[in-house]
Amino acid sequence: ADKKEKAPKGGTAVKVRHILCEKHGKCMEAMEKLKAGVRFSEVASQYSEDKARQGGDLGWMTRGSMVGPFQDAAFALPTSSMDKPVYTDPPVKTKFGYHIIMVEGKK
Repeated sequence: ADKKEKAPKGGTAVKVRHILCEKHGKCMEAMEKLKAGVRFSEVASQYSEDKARQGGDLGWMTRGSMVGPFQDAAFALPTSSMDKPVYTDPPVKTKFGYHIIMVEGKK
């Protein structure tokens, strides 16, 4: 019975940044910018259609509060920094569009 009390593998929350584009083409343009070394937050401000936060910062999100494919991708990513971001490539498709996701922290 104590097994249920333990947190699921991979932690229970991630500090996420993302770039959300409705159209695949736009998302690929954003991806090109990232590959060219443009800062994640800059690309997010320029391309992301998610107006929630600036620079694509979603803050801490708990397991169960994100749509399935987004959550799976977020928890599978290693933590990285904006100087050397590790992001989802190819982008993750959800009902909202295409996301390029990076994770800045886990707990």
